[in-house]
Amino acid sequence: MERSLLSSTLLSLLMSLGLGAWSTPDCTIADSSLLSNISFYIPFCSLAPGLNLFASCSNVSDLAQTLTALTRRLEALCLQGTVPVLPADAFGHFPTLQLLKLHLGTVRITSGAFQGLDQLQYLFFEHPTPCCLSLLFPPDALKPLIFLNSISFQGYCLNSSQNIQLPLSLSRLTLRHSCLTDLQELQGLFPSLVPGSSPTAISSPWPAFLEVLDLSANPQLSRVGVKALHGLQLHSLRLDGSPLSVSELLGSGLLHLNSLSLVGTGTEKLPENVTAYFELSALDLGRNQIQNIGDEDLSSCRSLEHLSLHANGLHSLPTRFLSALPQLQRLNLSMNKLGPTLVLPEGLVSSSLRVLDLSHNELSALPSGAFSSLPQLKELWLGGNNISNLSSEALEGLRWLKTLDLSWNQIKVLKPGWLSSLPALISLNLLGTHIEKFSGLLLQGPKKLTHLWLGSPNILELYPPWPLTLLSLEVWAHTYVEFRVPQGEPFLFLENLTLQASYVLLQPSNNTVHFPSLRHLTLRGCSPIIFSTHKSQGFFPQLPSLEHLHFWSNHEGTEGLQLFGLPRLRVLELGGLDCLSASRPTDLEVLLENLPQLEVLALSNLNFGNLSISSFRGLGLLRLLLLNSEWALGLDSSLQEFIPQMPQYVYFSDVIFICQCESSWVGPWATQAPNTFVYGLEKSICMANASDYFKTPLLSFLSGNCPDNLELQSFLTSLTLVLLVIIFALLGCPKWPWLHHLWTLFHAWWWKVGGWNHRSQYHYDVFISYCSQDQDWVLAELIPALEKPLPAGEGLRLCLPERDFGVGQDRIEAMAASIDSSKATLCVLSRQALGSPWCNLELRLTTYHVVAKPGTTRLLLLFLEPIDRRQLRSYHRRARWLQKEDYLDLP
Repeated sequence: MERSLLSSTLLSLLMSLGLGAWSTPDCTIADSSLLSNISFYIPFCSLAPGLNLFASCSNVSDLAQTLTALTRRLEALCLQGTVPVLPADAFGHFPTLQLLKLHLGTVRITSGAFQGLDQLQYLFFEHPTPCCLSLLFPPDALKPLIFLNSISFQGYCLNSSQNIQLPLSLSRLTLRHSCLTDLQELQGLFPSLVPGSSPTAISSPWPAFLEVLDLSANPQLSRVGVKALHGLQLHSLRLDGSPLSVSELLGSGLLHLNSLSLVGTGTEKLPENVTAYFELSALDLGRNQIQNIGDEDLSSCRSLEHLSLHANGLHSLPTRFLSALPQLQRLNLSMNKLGPTLVLPEGLVSSSLRVLDLSHNELSALPSGAFSSLPQLKELWLGGNNISNLSSEALEGLRWLKTLDLSWNQIKVLKPGWLSSLPALISLNLLGTHIEKFSGLLLQGPKKLTHLWLGSPNILELYPPWPLTLLSLEVWAHTYVEFRVPQGEPFLFLENLTLQASYVLLQPSNNTVHFPSLRHLTLRGCSPIIFSTHKSQGFFPQLPSLEHLHFWSNHEGTEGLQLFGLPRLRVLELGGLDCLSASRPTDLEVLLENLPQLEVLALSNLNFGNLSISSFRGLGLLRLLLLNSEWALGLDSSLQEFIPQMPQYVYFSDVIFICQCESSWVGPWATQAPNTFVYGLEKSICMANASDYFKTPLLSFLSGNCPDNLELQSFLTSLTLVLLVIIFALLGCPKWPWLHHLWTLFHAWWWKVGGWNHRSQYHYDVFISYCSQDQDWVLAELIPALEKPLPAGEGLRLCLPERDFGVGQDRIEAMAASIDSSKATLCVLSRQALGSPWCNLELRLTTYHVVAKPGTTRLLLLFLEPIDRRQLRSYHRRARWLQKEDYLDLP
């Protein structure tokens, strides 16, 4: 046996390794890194960027029972239900948790509720209906959360809470739909925000700084109070939808404010006094009633870098608008009424404006030189207008423009050279226009165009040449998209391609389009023959680099769909291929037989008929299987053979099964699957025939109508009894000590099944005895393996003399006490250990306990090298113990 395998063997001797099922009612467990758009198929709560492994549970009433069924490795957890108390150490079994979202109604939080969540960054308390449930929050509840970045209370009233200690790491605080009436209340709730507001705040070392304070949607918040925010430094304050008079912030004592959001507050004019006082750099006034802006309103706004005035009903801008805002970099004027002809006020040529949004402004014409005063502009958004004609003169002077959005306009024709004044353009959006013939010649001018969106309501014909720099292409048309492509490789470096049309055609039909770099392909509404191997029909004969294929078709039948030439495909989403139940069932065995690297398989409305093991042969790397919107689905009994290789995640979403006893294995598998999380079977229904509309629950039908196989059960019972008789007869034979090891494992399993636990009687699980020469190996390999957490959530409690004996404590007394308070003693034996007086004494003491108190302690011997029994001291009676006790021989 190799030493690296020793720890697993020791764990088998010391504790039984029970396997817990992941399946749990009303819970969803998923890894979004496998399928980024998994929320399209199954419900789950929103996540923070970078978090993948999550669980989302609804109808939670027994918190402990729900959490026990979840994996320890979760990064995000969302709970919805009714839980009266959040007990201490409620989430201690999830050390990697970074996001916790709680919808638990009226809940009482105990002080140590979040103990053990050292990595938590996001904490949310949310109630779905507006204001307000009372929430009593202990002052020290957040103390263990040393890395907490954001905390949010929505729909809760914190009036009964006081002196809540905020972690030093906190950068975002949200109180929405609360019962706040005065900002002064924040001093009592969070004294560390306002230095000097309480004795607690004086002694706190935390700086009074927040990145974001969000007080939006508080309908009763109408007062500020003198010095309510005294000394607080804020980067961003959000008061969206709150009736607070913003001018009262001037007396709040707020030390610093960089950004202010007043969306939907009924504001009728620019808050120039507040802007000037704090020298704001960002101001959001969207969805208000600012219909006119005068030059005098801008005199105090020179510090603004970001300004949003979307959805205000603006008809025009003052003549000095740009010159009065010399530092302005982002300007959002979308959803106003600046049309039909755009007239921008003249400004300084040195204007620093980088982003301009004029979407949905009823614009129909862009005059020549419309943006000539904005030479530094990098993003221009003109979507959702009525622009029908666009010339190169209208875009003159935008030599640094990188993003141009002209989507959903009335453009029918574009002239060559219309982009000649945009050499830096990298992103162009022409979706929803009326261009039916588009040539690559129209893209001349930009040097590094990488992202292109094209769309037409009816048809769209595409002609070369195409920019070699193109990395992403999205094309929409209602009827068909036709590529006029000569022989060759026009899309040499294209990595992402999206096609949405009923038909995708290729002219000449005998040509071939190569996509050697394509990694992500999305097809919506296309006919399956797009993958045909016939040259006259197929469009994608070979895709050697493709990793993700999303194919959602509106055509009936899967005839012609052949997935060949996809050696690297990892994610396959197929849906909508059969709209009629009478259509021919999809043959998954043929469809998937040439996809050896497949890891994720999501199938929707494919009319399988019956699912058997033959469908998954060759898919040894499959990690996620999702079946969505299937009707009259049968699960063949042959799938039982597939259980050991079943994917890590299996989802059934909106699936109607056939009521048949051949699927009786599904119930036990779904509730006892050791390595697979199964979702959706608890809520699935089955039908006996095509006219059955009774919506019979699947698992209820299987348990009530499909009795167990009595012959098989009798055979297994008889076989088990015979084996037990043989094992008990052999256990007394000293020549086969491995039988004793087997009995030890069975004994541990039996105690665990019965719910008996003697662990609480002992202070330690194992006392480790070793000599100084073997210390490096013990500390580097043995100790970490035994002390690491097990899947059940408990590691072994070890006693090491050098680590756990008290300073100045008599070693012999400490040794005797530690062995007596340990459930087992593990002696690491080597020739050096046999020469150590301390190792011999520890071995002798343990031998005495085994003889004097049989059944209360265990002696485990681990031989690091072969040792002649004659080298052992006689008083250990080694021959007897080596026959009857537990030992490991490590060559």
